[in-house]
Amino acid sequence: MTDTAELAHTIEALLFLSTDPLSPRELGDATEAGEEEVAAALAQLAEEYAPGRRGLRLRELAGGYTFATDPASEDAARRLFSRPRAFTLTPAQAETLAIVAYLQPISRPEITRIRGVSADSAATTLLERGLIEESGRSQFGAVLYRTGTLFLKLFGLRSLDDLPDVAQWDPTPEEQAELRDRLLRAGEARAGGGPGGVEG
Repeated sequence: MTDTAELAHTIEALLFLSTDPLSPRELGDATEAGEEEVAAALAQLAEEYAPGRRGLRLRELAGGYTFATDPASEDAARRLFSRPRAFTLTPAQAETLAIVAYLQPISRPEITRIRGVSADSAATTLLERGLIEESGRSQFGAVLYRTGTLFLKLFGLRSLDDLPDVAQWDPTPEEQAELRDRLLRAGEARAGGGPGGVEG
């Protein structure tokens, strides 16, 4: 016989993962538990999530069960979600961010050479959003950029070591150097031989 507490934990996880209410039958099929066992586990969850005990409630809805926020948290939730949300990245911003992430610290002129178009607009936006930050100056006096803490948080990385390994595409340093040279040449060709192209 299935342990009720253990089954309740599993059902709790399933309800958390599902965007739609789950019926007792669906929960039983997923957990390989009988109807009475599922009912007992749901009753336990209903007690644990009784009004006033937690920030969530177990609700019966549309023939199934789901979690909903406690109405007492409605004002706080409205304030949270009324804040301006981060915009999605444009292709130009994503490209610039990827270059900074893998080649940091790197200057705007270098980014422009690689992209083949001006990096000013994309870099400025990334700076404003906190995805990149200044990291000193190059030997030629150009500002260098690196990714910030928000970049790690946004992409779910513990550190830059968690970035996908470039070696899976370019296994040797020689091939990496060759690829970088090819990117630079291609970028310069796109810009008509110079770094002053239009932002894409």
